[in-house]
Amino acid sequence: MRKSLTLASVIAVAALSLAGCSADSDTDSDGGSTAGGAGFPVTVETAFGDVTVDEKPQRVVALGWGDAETALALGVQPVGASDWLAFGEENDGVGPWAQGLYDTPPEIIGTLEPSYEAIAALEPDLILDTKSSGDQARYDRLSGIAPTIGVPEGGENYLTDFEDQMDLVSTALGEEAEGDRLVAESESAVEAVADAHPEWDDLTVTAATKTSEGWGAYIEGSERVDLLEEFGFDQNPEIAALTPNAGGFSVDISSEQLDVIDADVIIAFPIFIETTEITDDPQWQQLPAVKAGHDIVIDGDVSSAYSLGTSLSRQYALDQLVPLLEDATAN
Repeated sequence: MRKSLTLASVIAVAALSLAGCSADSDTDSDGGSTAGGAGFPVTVETAFGDVTVDEKPQRVVALGWGDAETALALGVQPVGASDWLAFGEENDGVGPWAQGLYDTPPEIIGTLEPSYEAIAALEPDLILDTKSSGDQARYDRLSGIAPTIGVPEGGENYLTDFEDQMDLVSTALGEEAEGDRLVAESESAVEAVADAHPEWDDLTVTAATKTSEGWGAYIEGSERVDLLEEFGFDQNPEIAALTPNAGGFSVDISSEQLDVIDADVIIAFPIFIETTEITDDPQWQQLPAVKAGHDIVIDGDVSSAYSLGTSLSRQYALDQLVPLLEDATAN
C-alpha cells in the first residue's frame, strides 16, 4: 500500500472510541491533561533538531493544522488551539467529527499569525506546531515560550503527512502506542475501501480547487491526492507533469488550460468562494469527465474533512467520499 501522506490517509474511529477519548482523559480545572509521567523523558526528532520532553505535558497548546484534533484523538485536551477550520464563533476550533471531545473549551489562538502573548499567557509546557510553515523565526519564538514540536524533515509548507503528525504528537504526549494503533486503524480502513473497489485501480484522478484567483490542482505529496492513490486511483499524469508552485503540493492552472484537469474522475472544491463558481463555470461544464458525470464537487464539512486529514476528520471524509466516488465511477 502506498504511504499515506500527508498534506496524507484515514482512521476508523467508532463512536465509542471517540467517546472514550473524552471520557478516559483526566483533566485539571484548566483543561490540561493530568495523566501520569511514565515513560518520560522522551525525545522527538524534528526539522529543527531533537526536542526532549522531560515530563508528561499538562498544558498543551496546539497550533499546527490538525494538531489539536490529533491530540484529542490521543485523549489529550489542549488548553489552547488554532481555529484552522474557522467554523464560526460558537465552536472549539474543530469540525463536527470532533465536537464534544473537549471537557473545557480551549483558548482559541490565531492561525497563520498566532498571538505569542496569548500563547505565553496560557503557560504551556508543550507547544505542538507539527503541520505549519516550518518557518525558523516562528519556531524560535514558540520554543522561547515552551518546548515546541515543529515540523519533521521535509514537512515545511504544511507537507507533514498524517503518519508523521501522529508520530510526532503521540511521542511528545507519551501516547506512542495509541498513535500506532490509530495509524493501523487508518491503514485498515483505507485498505478495506481499496479492496472493495478494484474497479478504481488505474483510473486517473484530479483533485482540483478554485479560489477567487483561479484554478489549481493538488499533486502527489498532498493528502488530497495520496488518499485517492491509496484507494487505487492514479494521479492525472498531465497534472503530475506541471511545475509545482512555491508551496510544493499544488499547481496553478489558467482558465485557458483548464482541460488539463480532465481525468477519469475529478474531485473539486471551492476555497472561499461559492460552490456555484465551479458548477456554473461554462468551461467546467464542458470538460468530458463533467459531461459524463464523472465529477464530484464537495464543499462545507466534507471539503474541510477531506483537506484536513486528521485521525478524527478522515473517517468522516471517508464515509462521505466513498459513496460519491461510487456514483462518479458507476458508468
